[in-house]
Amino acid sequence: MLGLQACGVDARGSEPAGSSINCPPVQKTDSAAQRQLRAAWIATVTNIDWPSKPGLPVATQKQEFINLLDALRQMHMNAAIVQVKPAADAFYPSHYGPWSQYLTGTQGKDPGYNPLAFMIEESHRRNLEFHAWFNPFRVSLQDDIQKLAPNHPARQHPDWVVSYGGKLYYNPGLPEVRTFVIQSILEVVKNYDIDAVHLDDYFYPYRVAGQDFPDQAAYQQYGAAHFPNKDDWRRDNINRFMQDLAQSIKQAKSYVKLGVSPFGVWRNKSVDATGSDTTAGQTDYDDLFADTRTWIRQGWLDYIAPQIYWNFGFPAAAYEKLVQWWSQEVRGKRVQLYIGQAAYKITNWSDSNEMPKQLQYNLTIHEVQGSIFFSLKDLLANPHNIRDLLSNDIYKQPALIPTMPWLAGKAPQSVAHLSTQQAGSAIVLHWQDTTNNNAAYYAIYRVESTQQCQTMLLDMTRKAGNNSTQEFRDTTAVKGKTYTYYVTALDRLHHESKVSAGIKITVR
Repeated sequence: MLGLQACGVDARGSEPAGSSINCPPVQKTDSAAQRQLRAAWIATVTNIDWPSKPGLPVATQKQEFINLLDALRQMHMNAAIVQVKPAADAFYPSHYGPWSQYLTGTQGKDPGYNPLAFMIEESHRRNLEFHAWFNPFRVSLQDDIQKLAPNHPARQHPDWVVSYGGKLYYNPGLPEVRTFVIQSILEVVKNYDIDAVHLDDYFYPYRVAGQDFPDQAAYQQYGAAHFPNKDDWRRDNINRFMQDLAQSIKQAKSYVKLGVSPFGVWRNKSVDATGSDTTAGQTDYDDLFADTRTWIRQGWLDYIAPQIYWNFGFPAAAYEKLVQWWSQEVRGKRVQLYIGQAAYKITNWSDSNEMPKQLQYNLTIHEVQGSIFFSLKDLLANPHNIRDLLSNDIYKQPALIPTMPWLAGKAPQSVAHLSTQQAGSAIVLHWQDTTNNNAAYYAIYRVESTQQCQTMLLDMTRKAGNNSTQEFRDTTAVKGKTYTYYVTALDRLHHESKVSAGIKITVR
């Protein structure tokens, strides 16, 4: 490919495109990394990010979501992680749960359109990956089962449900529950054009002081004969769930990714010498029964995004120590590491440059291939100018998403017949692509004739149907400058074609 790879930067999974541009080496820590997942969580539970409140008119809900996507694009993000099943309810018509109350204010009430189909279409229109975010076992943020919609599966199967800490959960210790949850996720995988399934840190819930998760009967029935320790049985339940889910997704659609964003600490070093140098009060392994290390080593995940929500030097869980620990965990494994970044904590940190420093630090760790911010509303609030910094500095240049060589996909054929013309102040590019090519989108590169070594990825544009003729408008061209443009085609898993022939134009 062109851009930073042509200038000697490690493109982290990208494929050479035979660029003839001869540039001196650029430091690998350059902030405009060519391949990097850049995403934000869009939380729907309690209307954190979207919709802004329940019961809005359909047109208002849609416009709010479009505004969020446009903000992601303006910050040069390339993926949206959207919560589509926040509490055993759904943002789409489902056989496995009622309509979400966060749409209309009433659980089970049809909002009058299919939000998931709309969100995917609008995301792909802007060439953003759409990761469908599920909370697998959480049923309700309150503990009265009678308050759930009458057709809620939890009311139809009350024996599946436990109350813990004032909330309701499906019991992961029941095989029929795990099967039900997997089928509910596959409903989306099979029926919608998502790019990934995303799970967060809630498997078994965080421990509540003085209360044990009420699963003793299930343990006696399914686990006691094989696991003298109940905690080991709980971990095995989640391991079985993750293995079966991973296999089921790939059997349905081999290109759909599976990602998890666990709590940032697997285990503390004080209880396991191979754990991190931390003193976290709760951990994945010991409290949430999520043995993320096993999932990485077994190859069940395509990416892992630990929520490292602490600052540099934080005594109980230092950011730098955890990034290093997770990078060692994924080293040489078939899984990509992204960092969950605490945008919501920016104003709490004494150092106003904490987040930029974290993002810069990530670029020095080879295994870190991107970031996911919690949550989008916190970026949009622009604390310490973080939104402006992302748009104009840290993420000034767009980035392609890293490839995953273990998944299906291959580089498309090159595009042909690239042409340019000026229309007002914009430069309009046209090119030809074969109708049976596997291109999902295109990357546009631009070189200034006087500054060859500032070759950068200019933008990406989604393939327009199956049309052979494709178009892109460069509205950033400057009068009097001479540019050479190049185009590559990429499949949905971001394998990149060879570069087109370049074409030069002087802006009038």
